[in-house]
Amino acid sequence: MSSKREREYERRRYEKQHARQLEAQRARQRRTRVIAGGVVAVLALALVAVAVVNLSRDSGRPEVSPTDTAAPPAAAPATFPARTGNGGVVPEASLAQDRTWTGTISTSAGDIGVELDGAAAPQAVANFVTLAGEGYFDGTLCHRLVTQGIHVLQCGDPTATGTGGPGYAWGPVENAPGDDVYPAGTIAMARIGGDGESMGSQFFLVYEDSQIPSDAAGGYTVFGQITSGLDVVKAIADAGTQDGSERPVSDVTIEGVEIQ
Repeated sequence: MSSKREREYERRRYEKQHARQLEAQRARQRRTRVIAGGVVAVLALALVAVAVVNLSRDSGRPEVSPTDTAAPPAAAPATFPARTGNGGVVPEASLAQDRTWTGTISTSAGDIGVELDGAAAPQAVANFVTLAGEGYFDGTLCHRLVTQGIHVLQCGDPTATGTGGPGYAWGPVENAPGDDVYPAGTIAMARIGGDGESMGSQFFLVYEDSQIPSDAAGGYTVFGQITSGLDVVKAIADAGTQDGSERPVSDVTIEGVEIQ
C-alpha cells in the first residue's frame, strides 16, 4: 500500500473513532441530565411529604408520617403536663349550634381574631369552643412551625411534644377542601396520618397559601378562619425555628382563648 493510501486510510479510521467517542460522550451527558431531573423531582416531592408530617398527631407516640420516616420532635420541658379536656368525653356536635362563632386567641406574640363555622364543621367547632371555655388551651405552647413545603403554625398540645391531646379522639374529617388547597388564614384540625378518627385538641393556623395532599383518611378538617392577626402568625414564621427542631425560635404561648 502506498504511503498516500496509508495516510488516507489512517485519516478515515481516526475520523470514525473520533465520531464514536463524541457520540458516547453525548449519550453520557443525556443520561446525566435525565438522572439530575429525576433527583430534582424526587426532592421536591419529598419536601412536601415531610411537611405534611407536621400535621400529624398521636396521643401515644411521637409524631411520625404514615410510613414512620420522620424524626420525632424535640422533647418538651417537664413543666408541661398532659391535660384532660371535657372530662375525657368528646363534646356533642350539637353544641356548635349550626352558627358562626367569633373570638380571639391571645398569644405571647399578639392577638389572633378568629371566626369558626359551626355549620360546616360542627364537631370541630363544638370541640374547640368547649375546650376554650374551660381554659384547656391557656398556657400551652404552639409547638411546631412548618416553613417549607407547607406553611403552618401548629398549636393545641398541652405537653408541647406533638403527642398530647385531651384524653379522647374523634372523627371523621369535616369540611376538607376538595382541591387540597388551604388558603392563608385557614384554621384546621391536626390528626394522625391516614386516620380520620384521631382528632383531639391540636390545630394548625395556615399563614401562607398551602397545598396539603389528602391521604387515606381524606384531607384536614377546616373549622375556621383568621379574621385579624394573620400578620402575627407571619411574624412568628419569619423569625424561624430553633436549631434542630420545628419549634418557633421564640416560644409562642397561648395566654387565653375567648369565643362567643
